[in-house]
Amino acid sequence: MTRAPINKIIPMSLVDGPGNRTSIFLQGCNLACAYCHNPETQRLCNHCGICVSGCPSGALSVAGGRVNWDHEACIACDQCITVCPSFASPRVRNMTPDEVFKEIQKNIPFIRGITVSGGECTLYPNFIKELFAIAREHGLTCLIDSNGTTDFSRFPELMELSQGVMLDVKAWDEQVYRKLTEGPTNSVVKKNLRYLAEYNKLEELRIVCLPGEVDAEAVIKGIAETIGEKVSHVKLKLIKFRHFGVKGRLQNISSPDDTYMQELLHLANGLGFEKALVV
Repeated sequence: MTRAPINKIIPMSLVDGPGNRTSIFLQGCNLACAYCHNPETQRLCNHCGICVSGCPSGALSVAGGRVNWDHEACIACDQCITVCPSFASPRVRNMTPDEVFKEIQKNIPFIRGITVSGGECTLYPNFIKELFAIAREHGLTCLIDSNGTTDFSRFPELMELSQGVMLDVKAWDEQVYRKLTEGPTNSVVKKNLRYLAEYNKLEELRIVCLPGEVDAEAVIKGIAETIGEKVSHVKLKLIKFRHFGVKGRLQNISSPDDTYMQELLHLANGLGFEKALVV
């Protein structure tokens, strides 16, 4: 059966799409964004063992050259991900769609749907497709939270099962994008913008705003030019950068001020974004 590395499952979330939802975070990402707020999801554990000795509950051990995690003993103190030099986590389970859905099923009386996130969940398209098929049979809506680097047009069956995509647009200028994400190009992200808008699958657009690192003004203008009249229907979140959870060169950088964020909001409103907001 198809399996994927699951970092965590949040039973109920009000910030990962409309309504109360169960959010599934997959491990592994093809970008290394300097402002990443959950960098422990970027890479798979290389079993170096650095995290083991500092585990206060003894939930981590090494056997056969691999770090093992005892879910029952874990107190979720995050010490292991704090000390990890590899932007990874030992607290990952390789699960099938059926196994994941058994955990989702406990929440069905209280949730509207599910959202898959990461890391970058679209690195595992077949897993998501199988999970969404099960969820749809139980009347749940299904959303994808993505960095947009997977060409969604290559997966029509997955798109049919998904109500939409919550798309992070990191930067518009390719050089800015490369510096920020360590990714090769943002051409696929721009292609996805057009594709998702055409098929009414843009659930939400997100821009993390940080002057000097993100060309937010260019992103807003570029999105508007790309999706045309659809700007009035799509929610746009202008996210103020916050350093919480960030590792690396931006971990001590201050958030942009409210004046800057309101200027971005004014720009977006002027370009026709009726559902833009600052968060």
